[in-house]
Amino acid sequence: MNARSRFFLITLATLLGISLTASLGRWQLNRAAEKEALQARMDAPSNAGLVDAAVLLGAPDPTSLVHHHAVLRGQWLADQTVYLDNRQMNARVGFFAVTPLRLEGSDTVILVQRGWVARNFEERVKVPAIETPAGTVTVEGRMAPLPGKLFELGHPSVTAIRQNLDLQQLREQIHAPVWPVILVQTGPASEGLLRDWPAVNLGVEKHYGYALQWFGMAALMALLYLWHQILKPFIFRTKDSTPHA
Repeated sequence: MNARSRFFLITLATLLGISLTASLGRWQLNRAAEKEALQARMDAPSNAGLVDAAVLLGAPDPTSLVHHHAVLRGQWLADQTVYLDNRQMNARVGFFAVTPLRLEGSDTVILVQRGWVARNFEERVKVPAIETPAGTVTVEGRMAPLPGKLFELGHPSVTAIRQNLDLQQLREQIHAPVWPVILVQTGPASEGLLRDWPAVNLGVEKHYGYALQWFGMAALMALLYLWHQILKPFIFRTKDSTPHA
């Protein structure tokens, strides 16, 4: 391979590398902008973009409503309450109480993560006592993905105390459609439940950090190309052409 062909291949590889890393950097900046817009929506007043039953039932993709504020009316299915085990709040281990809410004027059910309650460590299979009002209730909260799954040995439990939520299992148990999102109830402690939920961290800073790394790689490739393919040959060629005394 002659010098001209080698120079052409190095130039092509450098341009492709710079183009790729710069594109990845721009993609990370776009992701950061999307999450900043989402954070602004989450921090907006609770009546901004409010989700009610009509909005929820009319959404083609319920997961698109995640992080929206919501106010829903319906009736608790108290006998179907599930207690998710090994969940923490304020550095204490207990349960997340999840109760299905049948939406007013519909057969559709949405799961509501109502709050946290301490467990009885002397009677580990004892269900904690919480209040579940009868009749039509109004619940305010934030739409969220289903709770994260914890490691579980064996088959999923069918008792009130469970390690994880199994959506298909709950649909068969309740005999009704269940939305693939959950409402995390907000507000002060009530009904025997705490609601000191941690603030949602969307990780915007992470995307800026990745973007800086990609742009840095692009700049490094450009500098190395400039030095090895242009400046260095020019400097040494100039020295070699200098007449010696």
